[in-house]
Amino acid sequence: MGVELGGALKNIIAIAAGICDGLGLGTNSKSALLSRGLAELIRLGKFLGAEPQTFFGLSGMGDMITTCFSCRSRNRWVGEEIGKGKKLDEVLERMEMVAEGVYTVKAVNNFIKLYNIDMPIAHKVYEVLYENKSPDIAVRELMARGPKSEKLIN
Repeated sequence: MGVELGGALKNIIAIAAGICDGLGLGTNSKSALLSRGLAELIRLGKFLGAEPQTFFGLSGMGDMITTCFSCRSRNRWVGEEIGKGKKLDEVLERMEMVAEGVYTVKAVNNFIKLYNIDMPIAHKVYEVLYENKSPDIAVRELMARGPKSEKLIN
């Protein structure tokens, strides 16, 4: 379960990482995003019965790091273009391949609303892609959230 979820959910975080790149935010910002993104993956994974430790391995954090930092990542590229001010339809028209996170974030957003699961990054990515929220405003809203525990595993 964790391997499958990690493979799907990391694409949402990669879109967010690309938005960071498109906005010109630095590596520290992107690293913080990945840390908080991992917490979101684990939170949803635990809810669905996955072993939290799975997300710390190659199929979780390892795959997420690669996808979020690689210039060849389709999902990161989509986010980067969005961060530069393009709209989703315009970005997708230029693609020959599929950026899975664009579709995964729709399903995840419905799921987190239905079950009240705290996944603020995923929700902001959804708002930017599908509700035309400004990436700048989404980042500011994420940064304005109060501090949370970094404890990922009970």
